[in-house]
Amino acid sequence: MTESTAKPTGTADPALPTMSLEEMQHWTQMLGRAQQMMLEQGIDLMERAPALPDPTGMLKVQTDFWTDTMKLWQRFLDPANATPVDESPERARDKRFKAKQWHDDPVFAFIRQSYFLIADHMLKGVDAIDGVDAKQKEQLRFATRGLIDAMSPTNFPTTNPLVVEKIIETRGENLLKGMQNMLADMARGQMTQSDTSAFELGRNVAMTPGKVIKRTPLYELIHYAPTTEKVGAIPLLIFPPWINRFYILDLTPEKSFIRWAVEQGLSVFVVSWKSADASMKDVTWDDYVVRGQIDAIDTVRAALDVESVHAIGYCVAGTTLAATLALLEARGEAAKVATATFFTAQVDFSQAGELSLFVDDEQLKMIRQVGKDGYLDGRYMAATFNLLRGRDLIWNYVTNNYLLGNDYAPFDLLHWNADVTNLPANWHLGYLTDLYRDNRLVQAGSMTVDGTPIDLTTIKTPSYIQAGREDHIAPPESVWKVTEHFAGPLRFVLAGSGHIAGVVNPPSAGKYQYWTNDEPADSLAAFVAGAKEIKGSWWPDWRQWIAAADGGAVPATGARIPGGGSAAALGDAPGEYVRTR
Repeated sequence: MTESTAKPTGTADPALPTMSLEEMQHWTQMLGRAQQMMLEQGIDLMERAPALPDPTGMLKVQTDFWTDTMKLWQRFLDPANATPVDESPERARDKRFKAKQWHDDPVFAFIRQSYFLIADHMLKGVDAIDGVDAKQKEQLRFATRGLIDAMSPTNFPTTNPLVVEKIIETRGENLLKGMQNMLADMARGQMTQSDTSAFELGRNVAMTPGKVIKRTPLYELIHYAPTTEKVGAIPLLIFPPWINRFYILDLTPEKSFIRWAVEQGLSVFVVSWKSADASMKDVTWDDYVVRGQIDAIDTVRAALDVESVHAIGYCVAGTTLAATLALLEARGEAAKVATATFFTAQVDFSQAGELSLFVDDEQLKMIRQVGKDGYLDGRYMAATFNLLRGRDLIWNYVTNNYLLGNDYAPFDLLHWNADVTNLPANWHLGYLTDLYRDNRLVQAGSMTVDGTPIDLTTIKTPSYIQAGREDHIAPPESVWKVTEHFAGPLRFVLAGSGHIAGVVNPPSAGKYQYWTNDEPADSLAAFVAGAKEIKGSWWPDWRQWIAAADGGAVPATGARIPGGGSAAALGDAPGEYVRTR
């Protein structure tokens, strides 16, 4: 690298350097070999695909690749007479290449453009493959995108200008620090994404005041202290997903949905699930429905002497809430739940998105192996979710933590994301097989809970269904399908952002937007076509919807105070289960 192409950050841009013949020969050889290596990796991946009866499409892709490569070389060798590159807005916004060196330095500009060229043609190569079924093609496309993200020049020290500058600036100390970071992550079996010392349960996250009022082998029930003189007569019971810690809904006070709901005059309860261990090897989905959700519903009803609760189910807990409602309906006990709210939850898995690509015989076999002790290590699920957004949740930290050797930044959401929970292995296998693979939940009578066949089309409970427009875990098209199976009055809301930020979006933040449509719609596309966009958080819309069925208000005294009724306080929130691995 010449001195002119390794200028420190913050200096003025010099005129574009003039290469000597020796330098040009060097870079021509290096860049040409880099292109060839990346192309060989992509072709090797494609050749491992099943039968390719017609090679015409692949040959055309390869021909187009070399044609575009020649154009790229012409721009590099003769920039004065080259046609400017017309980049897509998405590519221009690619955060990996936002540093000015990727655009101003001719060598790094070539590397960046060459990478995009190879990436485009690798994906075109996948599209050109014939003779494979749709799921195999999606798996191949997913794997190819993963390979493309992995081979980005930003992930290697000699092809990332910021890393090159950092090496010169620190005399290589950044690589030593990065090595320490990597070895530490290898020892803990998990990539670090945030400063682990910056947050502490009960101190600056999960700090809404409350008491644990029940503890079972499956969950703790937390009752939060009211902050208003009166509260809604019908209490709110929240079921977070047991694949994560409940405090995603109780992060810092400014972001806490739980604190906000309390301030809105609701009696709030939340279930904190136990992280699985060997004692839970026989736990199944039935346990989460009957000894989890229905038990918690009955506990709150008895503690406050009320007929019903407002229930919220987030993600997999929302899927389970649907089964709970169907079971209560079959038992003649549907009145126990006054309203049901679903945060990014799926019941019909026919369009479940990229997570379904992980459900095949080989993946299920691997889960059986890693879950032989009766539970699945939460780090396995964390790695799976990170793969869905590998560019942001894996390779971004490879560059930042390992190559640049930067200090970890404190970020409450990433701290929560790394605070993994274990899963009962039998339950998880059943969930993937029965729901993701076989889609049995929407087949009336196909599944039973506690010996009772369930049918989602019998559910008449008023339901609020929230989806995230950019959700990669529960795609909005999949969440929409809830509306095609429930029989009761429904309100569907499409929120901006994704699976987490689309839910955890307090009104005070003034971020994102949401869409509503009061007219009938037979598809998500039809809903969006006639929808009204509203700036900010959808939380107030939900609170207004809840108020319509709230049943009045009562004084926040007696049993409405945690531990003040028949359910004695066992300890302070956030409880014990949230602290155990």
